[in-house]
Amino acid sequence: MCRNIKPLANFEPPATDAEIRAAALQFVRKVSGTTKPSKANQAPVDHAVDQIAAAVHELLSALVTSAPPKNREVEAAKARARSAKRFAA
Repeated sequence: MCRNIKPLANFEPPATDAEIRAAALQFVRKVSGTTKPSKANQAPVDHAVDQIAAAVHELLSALVTSAPPKNREVEAAKARARSAKRFAA
């Protein structure tokens, strides 16, 4: 899985439309193997991003968990700490 796609479930506040669309775009880029589609492929790429974003919205609204919501700042701090440890010189 692409490291740029972040978990979006069970956060407070919930994932925004922009975050969901960014994850969908990253997924389509990974699957298609291109970061900038040609003009001929732009419409199919946009359609795929829209469909995936809609599916993610549906998924996130249907998920049920008993775990408390995660805090974005705490999770970001954990990610920075993991990155610093991983890439320490």
